[in-house]
Amino acid sequence: MAMARNVLLHGSGPVVTLDSGDTSEPLRGHEMSDKGALIRQSGTEILIIDGIVSDIQSAGSITCEWEGSSDIELIDAEGRCLVPSFVDSHTHLAWTGDRSNEVSLRYQGMSYSDIAESGGGIRSTVQSTRRSSDVELRQSIKSRIDQAKTLGTARMEAKSGYGLDVETEIRSLMEIKSIAESSSMPVETTWLGAHDFPADKSKSEYMTELIEQQLPAVIENELASFADVFCEPGWFSLEDTEQICTAAKDGGLGIRLHVDEFVDGGGLELATEMGAVSADHVAKSNIESRRAADEAGVMQTFLPGTPYALGKDLDLPLKECYDSEYAFSMATDYNPNCPSLSLPFVGSLAVHRMGLDPLASLVAVTRNPATTMGQLGNEHRGTIEIGMKSSILMMNSKNPESWISSFGSMNNFSMIN
Repeated sequence: MAMARNVLLHGSGPVVTLDSGDTSEPLRGHEMSDKGALIRQSGTEILIIDGIVSDIQSAGSITCEWEGSSDIELIDAEGRCLVPSFVDSHTHLAWTGDRSNEVSLRYQGMSYSDIAESGGGIRSTVQSTRRSSDVELRQSIKSRIDQAKTLGTARMEAKSGYGLDVETEIRSLMEIKSIAESSSMPVETTWLGAHDFPADKSKSEYMTELIEQQLPAVIENELASFADVFCEPGWFSLEDTEQICTAAKDGGLGIRLHVDEFVDGGGLELATEMGAVSADHVAKSNIESRRAADEAGVMQTFLPGTPYALGKDLDLPLKECYDSEYAFSMATDYNPNCPSLSLPFVGSLAVHRMGLDPLASLVAVTRNPATTMGQLGNEHRGTIEIGMKSSILMMNSKNPESWISSFGSMNNFSMIN
């Protein structure tokens, strides 16, 4: 793990701190696009001591104290904009295999369910992941974490879910945790044993395994902070999901749920009843359930890359949630069908295809998702904030909007940790 740095950033363009109000809480509605509250003026200086933001002041206020000191690294931003590094709160990192052939199947008119029923989909990846060696699985996870860093991400959530048996689910979580502990990237783990039903067990047999074998092993070995369930008609029912979540909560895990991706199946209502920190996909949830979720503090996490990769309409209600002042965030949903770790791409889809304000879109991939992650220490909160670990992107532009303008490039910024 890299040594913490003592850095003084000066000569900046606009500094997007996103540190308005209580940063343990998400921003909503027009708070997400309030430039006066969220962006400091050009020339703002940032002092970082031992990797922690120590001070933020106007031009010249800090440099006059440290100029000439050998204890500090001075970095001249040369008028470039500074923004917080990204927080990706929904990824599937632990798998091997290749399902790119499903692009042609979808082109031929097959649905997600059709492909799954024909032997593709999640079960196809499960077969490959079960056969993979520890080295193959470890290298796959590590390369994805490394790639996320190059794309500006500084904190992640990562799920299991492509083992669907005790051995591979536990192995996946152990590998994620091991790699994260030796990396500068904080990664919080989620057990997703309930991603699908394996072909070699009945539904009742697998439900028993999930609750009586997988979950106790996850809890006993402290392998996950959260439990997740793919709660969709045709996969795990509302009753199945409630049973799994109740057992997970009894074991001390937080809840994150896949819900309402294809139809409004009542998943968001259940997520609210179960006290989930985040309900993800939520593409088809009804307005009443969105209102109740927001009032209960359940983050609605949209995953625009997934419908894009599946060739579906980009009609996620981001703007409606923004206008209704419901808290929401966005994530990549990196998986075999959507193998992209680029949050700038996600932001570009939100802005250019769904009409979301660029600053609000940035909030949705930084501060807002960070509120669903552990906040007991001083980990990066998707903000540039005094007293918190620093992870800052120095853009190759003076404009805050530049964070989405080069969504296919890894050369649009420099990361300062």
